[in-house]
Parts: sequence; C-alpha cells; structure tokens
Amino acid sequence: MSSTATSWLDDIPACLADLETAHLLRRRRVVAPAGGARLLVDGEPLLAFCSNDYLGLASHPALAQAACDATQRFGVGSGGSPLVSGHSTANDALEHELAAYAQLPRALYFYAGYATNTGIIPALVGDGDALFSDALNHACLIDGARLSRATIHRYPHADLAALEAQLAASPARRKLVISDAVFSMDGDLIDIPALLALCERYDALLLLDDAHGFGVLGPQGRGSLAQAGLTGANASRRVLYMATLGKAAGVAGAFVAGDVALIEWLLQKTRTYIFATAAPPLLASALLASLRVMEAADDRRTHLADRIAQLRNGLASLPAHLGWHLLPSHTPVQALVVGSNEAALALMQGLRAQGLWVPAIRPPTVPAGTARLRIALSAAHTEADVATLIAALRHCAAAL
Repeated sequence: MSSTATSWLDDIPACLADLETAHLLRRRRVVAPAGGARLLVDGEPLLAFCSNDYLGLASHPALAQAACDATQRFGVGSGGSPLVSGHSTANDALEHELAAYAQLPRALYFYAGYATNTGIIPALVGDGDALFSDALNHACLIDGARLSRATIHRYPHADLAALEAQLAASPARRKLVISDAVFSMDGDLIDIPALLALCERYDALLLLDDAHGFGVLGPQGRGSLAQAGLTGANASRRVLYMATLGKAAGVAGAFVAGDVALIEWLLQKTRTYIFATAAPPLLASALLASLRVMEAADDRRTHLADRIAQLRNGLASLPAHLGWHLLPSHTPVQALVVGSNEAALALMQGLRAQGLWVPAIRPPTVPAGTARLRIALSAAHTEADVATLIAALRHCAAAL
C-alpha cells in the first residue's frame, strides 16, 4: 500500500467529531464513594442519582466482610472456567441459594449480566426458529437475539396484542419470547402473567430479564416473577428467569433460573459460560451475604418506595411548556424525558452546577427524540436528598 494512500482508519477522527456535533459523544467519569448517595466525580463531590445500587448494599459492611474472609480462604481469582476448575464451593453454594431465593428449581451463576443474555439466547434458539422481542429490550437481549440467527420478530413495546398476532402467524416449532421485566430506561413493569399466558397458548418459552426488579420487587425482594405469584408451586417450566447481581444485590454477576432440564441444557451449551473464566469465589461469598441482607431488607424497600413517591409527587406539577415528561413508573428507575440530545445534556450540566449528578441518556440507548435524564433512586437516598433534586430541577426549569 502506498504511503500516500488513505486508510479507513483515517476516517475515525472525523466520525468522532460527528458524534460530538450530534451531542452523542460519551465520556467516562472517574468516581469514588463519598458516603451515602454521594460520589467523588472527577474529584468533585456530587449527590448522585445515577447508580443501580437500589438498596444501598454496595458498601454494606456484611458484604465487605464476607469478601475479605473469602479472599483469605480462596484468594482473588477462580483459576479456570466453571467446567474445568473454576466452580468453587462458594459458587456452588451461591447457585443453590439463588434458586431458593428466586423460588425456582435450579440456578446457573454467570460472571456478568451481558454475557448471560448474549450466551443463553443462542443456546435456546437458532436458524429456523422464531424469536419475539419487545422493542425496548435491553441491548444484551437484542445482541443475544442477533447472535442466535433465529428469525427475529420485534413487537411494539408492551403491545401483547401485536405479540399474539406474531406468535399466531409463526410456523416455527421453537418459539422464544424475550422481554425485560422492568425496562431499564423507562422503569415500567411488563404484564408477566399475560405474557406467560401467550407463551402457554402458542407453545413458546419466555425469557425474562429482571435486572431492575430483583431485590426490589416481590416478597422479600424476590423479584418481578415472585411479585406476579409465578414462583414456587406456581412456577412454569416455560419461564427462564434472569437477573443481575450488580444492582440491588450490590456486587457483580448474574444468574438464570428455571426448570432443571433447561438449566442443565444452558450449562452444556452456553458459550459465554463454558469458555469464560468463572467469577471469583470472593464475589460469590459476598453475594451469599447479600442474599441474607436482601431477604431481611423490607425496611430498605419501604424507604425506597417512599423516595419514589416523594420524587413523583414533587415533579407532578412541572411547567407544561417545557415539554418534560416523567414516564409512569413505580420502580427506582424514573425517566424524565426532555426531547433533544442537546437539551438533555444541558439539563444534566445544570444539575451538576448545583452539585448533583443525574445522567443524560441519548440514542441509541433510547429512541431518537426521547433523550432523558435517567433518575436512579436508592435506599441510600434520604428524604433531604430527593428534596434537593426536586428543588434543583425546578431551578433549572425556571431558568428556561
């Protein structure tokens, strides 16, 4: 190749500049905990509404002590994949406890939530099969669907009539419906019983991603499926229940739970499980402590519910001319849609100037024209913290 010839690599700086112009360039912040719901962000102390640590357990002393004790016993690494030498006694105990906590027959523990969904979906369906996906599903579900090579049918968000029409028209023998339980950018909860009824009617398997409901919803925080009354004796073999362990559980990783034979199949066929190094036992040990704390954390869940209600009541009468819209949600995910990318970034900056960090979410994470602030509430937030956020948003609104 001639030294004067251009390369496609030369296009990358211009592409980055285009992202900047469209207000879509993302920047990482360097953070450190600063107590309660506060973070040091690039060295600046801010009241944060950006963490998925919904129960405030990430810094809980019982979890930290369990991790320290496990480090002394197991070291810091797992040493291999789960099917070689990485399935430690701690990881094995965690799988049994996760199944018991979710009230489902068996669980499989993964090192990351993204790897769980991108791995298990191709293990369930493939070429010639049919997959049905909610339009607002998380990226890991979307990517898992693409990797499966199944025929993908995308139905409008939460439109179960449209889903039924697609299921009824599909000639495929194997059908898989995938959906968030609580949608990560909107905060709404899918109608799980109605979704399962469709799967029963059309001989489909249902994969639910409860990343944002596990630990928060249901009796003792057992999740959205338990809240719907579809665990224990009422569990269906048609449901695979997936949840992450780095949000309300406060640590890291994920699991999938369901029918014993289905979980065994996933263990045998999921490439992101078979060919990846297992999560370190110290994390499994911290998670065992987390499950015990979560089960007894009704006080934290009540406090969190109070903060959700406080925020929604406080933002109920924002000036209509702004075009801001708080989406319906009774979960810790509260989405304030503002419209353009530029407006969302300006509002984020306006809050930061008042000492708050609330992230602006833009396409492709959300549809074009629906850029928003994703307000994540936590049991770590006090009543005064939420009052501060409401006042800061009103101050920004008055300046427009």
